[in-house]
Amino acid sequence: MPLHRAFLRTMVAAQRTNPMDTFERLVDLFRSGNASFRVIEHAAEGRSDTVAAIRGTRVEQGAKAIVCAIPVGAETRYVVAVVPGDRRVDVKAVARLVGGKKGSFAAPAVAQMVTGCAIGAIPPVSFDDTLALIVDGDFLDREDEIAFNAGRLDRSIVIRAADFRRIVQPQEAAIAV
Repeated sequence: MPLHRAFLRTMVAAQRTNPMDTFERLVDLFRSGNASFRVIEHAAEGRSDTVAAIRGTRVEQGAKAIVCAIPVGAETRYVVAVVPGDRRVDVKAVARLVGGKKGSFAAPAVAQMVTGCAIGAIPPVSFDDTLALIVDGDFLDREDEIAFNAGRLDRSIVIRAADFRRIVQPQEAAIAV
C-alpha cells in the first residue's frame, strides 16, 4: 500500500479515537511549555489579510500553514509548510528538503484529512511524526510574536516567536517567496 494511503488511514483512525481537538491540544502544548501566548476569539475567517485585521495583528505576523504533497519515489510525503501571511510557499524548496524534486499544494480534502482542520484553520504545528513541519526560519527571526488560526476558523493564538520555536522545534529553512 502506498505511504499516502496508509498515512490517511492512520490519520482518520487517530481523529476518531482522540477526543481532544486541535485547538485544545495547542493550548495544552503551549501551557505545558510555559509559553507567553494569548487566545483571541473572533468571527470565523481563514484569509490571512482579513483575519489579521480582525485580531489586530499585521499580515506579516501571520503564520500561514499550507499542506504540500511531495512525490518522493513511489510515495507521497505530506508537509505543513509555514510562511508569513504576506508571502507564498516555494514548493520546490519544500520538495528538496524532503527528498523530492517537485510538489504541489495538497488537495483541500487531503489537507483537511491529514491535519484534521479546515482550510484556513491549519496551525503551524504537526501532532503527527509522519506529517513534516517546515517553517520559514527568517519569519521566526524577524517577528517577536506570530499569530495563527488555532485549528478553528474562530480562534487564533498569538505567541512569542521564541516560545513557539522552543516548544514546537520545527525544521527551519528558506521556503518563502
